[in-house]
Amino acid sequence: MGAAGAGIDGIASERRQLINVAYRLLGSLAEAEDAVQEAYARWYALPRTRQDDIASPGAWLTTVTGRICLDVLGSARARRERYVGAWLPDPLPDRAEGHFRSTDPHDSDPADQVVLDESVTMAFLVVLESMTPAERVAFVLHDVFRYPFAEIAGVLDRTPAACKQLAASARRRVRTDRAPATTATGQADAVRQVKEAWETKDIAALVDLLDPAAVMTADGGGLVGAALRPVEGGAHIAQYMVAIADKAPGLELLERSVNGVPGLVALRAGTVMTVAAFDVVDGRVARIWAVRNPEKLRPWIRDAL
Repeated sequence: MGAAGAGIDGIASERRQLINVAYRLLGSLAEAEDAVQEAYARWYALPRTRQDDIASPGAWLTTVTGRICLDVLGSARARRERYVGAWLPDPLPDRAEGHFRSTDPHDSDPADQVVLDESVTMAFLVVLESMTPAERVAFVLHDVFRYPFAEIAGVLDRTPAACKQLAASARRRVRTDRAPATTATGQADAVRQVKEAWETKDIAALVDLLDPAAVMTADGGGLVGAALRPVEGGAHIAQYMVAIADKAPGLELLERSVNGVPGLVALRAGTVMTVAAFDVVDGRVARIWAVRNPEKLRPWIRDAL
């Protein structure tokens, strides 16, 4: 069926899939939205006869979105070198927990469109950041979205065999960098205990809950206070967390899903200050990613928590 058969509604319905692809490729909601908007702009700029010749508008839009994301990834490394402190992917809330007013699948906020699964956990997105742009595109499109290498070749302008090699290289990075998965119950239990120890400023309890080699990375984007370098070691992290609590009296901690995994949201006077994601290994917290950049917290502020 060509574009004429697909109709305007059919073209618009591709937006959800495109946002899901672009967010996983870029780790940024704003950049994902921009990439998808640009893909649609290019579609509507085509002559009607050219649109009618395209057998699958959805596949065309995915290819164009992938190419745009590839270009963005190529320039993102230079931009992130100038970023103040560590750069972390945007944290996503779970609309099932009541953060989202809209239930319309065509809602304009890209955060509403992202399907929360293991391919958007903070741990997974951080591993994706370690890949080359081409590896990331090949891996995400093939391993996450099951696009054939013949189609990915059109995005990367490489042979299907070369795309297969890129995906295999990316897969090795995932196997090397990712710790064994912890059950949702185990993750939730660990996060709940961290919350309780943090609220009571119990350094000893926090040290017990944290892996001795744990690492905490904060992203303030230069807009709010945050550690510019990762805090390493369970004891140092525990002291840092208690120091934060001392400096922010009235801090309220809520257990909330962060990118589909149990995490914590810190509020002060009803304002979301931090969204923290955790990686739990063998019952202890191995990694903490604390996003404080207010520009990345907008999906959490749209509604009362």
